[in-house]
Amino acid sequence: MRTGVRSDGSGQLRPRVEEVRIQGLGVIDEAVLELSPGFNVVTGETGAGKTMVVTGLGLLFGGRADPSRIRPGADRATVEGALVIEPGGRVAQQVEDIGGEVDEGELIISRTVSAEGRSRAWLGGRTVPVGTLTYLADDLVAVHGQMDQQRLLQPARQRAALDRYAGDDLVKPLRAYTQAYKRHKQVAAQLDELTTRARERAQEADLLRFGLEEIEKVDPKPGEDVELRGEEERLSHADALRGAATGAHAALLGDPMQTADGARDVISLLGEARAAVDAVRDFDAELAGMADRLAEAGYLIADVATDLAAYAESVEADPARLAAVQERRALLSGLIRKYGEDSSAVLAWAQSSAARLAELEGDDDRIGELTREHEELTDRLTELAAELTGVRQAAAERFGRAVTEELTALAMPHARVVVQLTRSADFGPEGVDEVELRMAAHPAAPPLPLNKGASGGELSRVMLAIEVVFAGADPVPTFVFDEVDAGVGGKAAVEIGRRLARLARTAQVVVVTHLPQVAAFADQHLVVEKTSDGSVVRSGVVTLDHEGRVRELSRMLAGMEDSELGRAHAEELLELAAADR
Repeated sequence: MRTGVRSDGSGQLRPRVEEVRIQGLGVIDEAVLELSPGFNVVTGETGAGKTMVVTGLGLLFGGRADPSRIRPGADRATVEGALVIEPGGRVAQQVEDIGGEVDEGELIISRTVSAEGRSRAWLGGRTVPVGTLTYLADDLVAVHGQMDQQRLLQPARQRAALDRYAGDDLVKPLRAYTQAYKRHKQVAAQLDELTTRARERAQEADLLRFGLEEIEKVDPKPGEDVELRGEEERLSHADALRGAATGAHAALLGDPMQTADGARDVISLLGEARAAVDAVRDFDAELAGMADRLAEAGYLIADVATDLAAYAESVEADPARLAAVQERRALLSGLIRKYGEDSSAVLAWAQSSAARLAELEGDDDRIGELTREHEELTDRLTELAAELTGVRQAAAERFGRAVTEELTALAMPHARVVVQLTRSADFGPEGVDEVELRMAAHPAAPPLPLNKGASGGELSRVMLAIEVVFAGADPVPTFVFDEVDAGVGGKAAVEIGRRLARLARTAQVVVVTHLPQVAAFADQHLVVEKTSDGSVVRSGVVTLDHEGRVRELSRMLAGMEDSELGRAHAEELLELAAADR
C-alpha cells in the first residue's frame, strides 16, 4: 500500500517517481532510492556518486547515453524506475497505446546502456525506442542538470508556460482567436483549391458540358439498349422466323395445299390415338385417364398452332426499320462506351455530372464569397492577435520582474531575466508571438538565450527561479535539480532551500546538494555512502531519520558528524525549515 501520495489539488493522483534502482553506473555498483512525493535531497561525500543519481534519472527519461559513465568492469549500466501515475490518465493512455501495461497505477520504466554504447528501453514491459521515453518525459519530469536538455529551453514550452502564467486574462481572447484561426485556415484552403486549380476545373467543366450535350442529343431511355437489341435480332432474321413458324404450324395442322391422303399432321395423329383409346376407356380407369390427357394434348396443340399462324402473319421483313434500329443502337453504343455499361448507367452519369457542372460553374461566385470572408477573418485575426500580444506582453513583464527578484534572493543580484516577444510572419495556432526567455548576467550585458547567458551552475538557479514562478501555471509532476546551489552559501543557500520546498508543495522535487541549508528543508533525506573499496551498494543509499539528518547536516557543516557546534547548528537549521513550512 502506497503512503504519502499527493494529489494535484483537484483530487486526482499526482504522478511521481516512487523508486529508482541503479546498477553499474559510475561509482555505483547497485543502489536503490525510495523517493517521497515531496522534497527529496540526496547528499554524500565527494565522489560518493550523488551526481549519478541525476544521471540515472536522466537516462530513465530518454537522456543521452554515455558509455564512459558505465562502472569499470561492468558490461552495462541499468536504471529501472517505478512510477505512480493516474490510472486512465494521459500518461497511462500513452503507455497503453504502444502496448505497455500499467498495473494498478504503477508504471515500470527501464533503460540499459552497454559498454559498446548500445541502448535499450522498456516501458510498461514493452520494448520501445529511447525517443518514446523522451516524449513521455514531457508530461512527467523536468531534469535540470548540466548535461541535460532543459524542458523550458524549448520555445514551444516557453510560450505555453507564459500563456498559463497569464491565466484567465488570456483564456477568452485565445479561445476567440483559435476559433477564428481554424475558420481562416479552412477558407484559405478552399480559396487555394479554387484558384490554383482553376485551369483543371475549367477543363473538367468543358468535358462535363460536352458529355451532357452528347447525351442530350441522343436522349436515351432506361433499358432502351436491351429492347433495341432484341428488336434488331427479330428484324435481322424475319424470313427464318416466319419460315420456322409456318413449318411448325404445318406439322401440327397439316398443309392445306396437300391432298387429304398425304396429310399426316399431329392433330390427325392425336385424333386417331384418342379414338382408339376412347373405344375401350370404360373398361379401365387408368386407360380412361390417358384418353383425357390425349384430349388435353389435342386442345393444347390446336392453341399453339393458332399462335404460330398468327406469329407467321405478324413477322415481316422491314429493311427500313432494321436500318433505323441499327442506327439508334450505334448511337447508344457510343454513349455506353464513354459513360456507362448500359443506358441506365449513362443516365446516372448525366445526373451526377449535371450536379458537378453546376458546382463548377458556381466557382466564380464562390471565390468572391470566400475572398470577402477571408479578408474579414484576416482583419479579425489581426485584432485578436494584437490583443493576445498585449496580454502576453503584460504577463511577460510581470514574469520577468518575478524571476529577477527570485534570482536576487538566489545570490544572482545582478542577473535579469526578460521575456522577449517577436512577431512571426504568419498567423499561427496560438497567435503571431514567438516567445523566448533571455537572461542578462549583469546590467551591462545584453539579454541572451538562457543556455547562452548563464553558466551551468547559474542555469540551474535560473531554472529554479523560473520553475518557482511558473509553479501551478506550467505544472510538471517531478523536478530534478543538480548543482542548483553551485557557488552559493549562507543566506542565499537558505533561500534556495526555501524555494525548493515551496516548489515541492505542488510537485515532487529531487535535489542533489552539498549544502546543509538546502538539505534541511527536505521532506526526505537520502545519503549516498561508499564502502571501503569506493563502491556504492544497495545498503549504501540510506533514508535518514531525524537523528541521522542531524549527524549528516553536522558533517556537511563542520566536516565532523559528532561536532557539538555542528549538531547545534544542524538542529537550528531543521527548526528553521520546519517553522518555514
